[in-house]
Amino acid sequence: MKNAKVLVTGGARSGKSSFAERLSMHRAPASVYIATAQAYDEEMRDRIRHHRERRQGALYPWETVEEPLLLPELLGSLSHRTDGAPAVLVDCLTLWLTNVLLEIEREGHDFEEERLSLRINSFVAAVEHYPGHVILVTNEVGSGIVPEYPLGRIFRDWAGLMNQRLARQCDEVFLVTAGIPLEIKSREFLI
Repeated sequence: MKNAKVLVTGGARSGKSSFAERLSMHRAPASVYIATAQAYDEEMRDRIRHHRERRQGALYPWETVEEPLLLPELLGSLSHRTDGAPAVLVDCLTLWLTNVLLEIEREGHDFEEERLSLRINSFVAAVEHYPGHVILVTNEVGSGIVPEYPLGRIFRDWAGLMNQRLARQCDEVFLVTAGIPLEIKSREFLI
């Protein structure tokens, strides 16, 4: 599917990132890999290193760009490349959402629904208008327990809302469970 918008979701360690990478390699001769993770501790540094090594071992021309916050702006600049908009894989949107929430908190603000909504709206619009192929990786966080602290509940709720908006925007939506990707948007039941 040329210049498709694709959402890949699943639980932690479900295989969604490796599936998204294989899908990108299958559909485009080269891709920009936008990594949103920030290495705050050794465990996260190990995860980032593992992802980098997997991409390097694939013998595929990934161009890696690390961008924890400014995804809408980055998609906008990539869409205006003189050689055309490249295929893009963004991994991971729930980490991006975490980064945005922590940025709001660091700035000393109480949770501002309008501010977060504007950031998500800006990203959804950037995806909608991006002229190239886009694969978005996100976590399905609503199937677990209800977090006991307010910021955790805010994150869970907004991740679910963000994922719904992006799923509506995307041509294909894959749910990855136990390493098995299932395309689910084509099976959508509309009433």
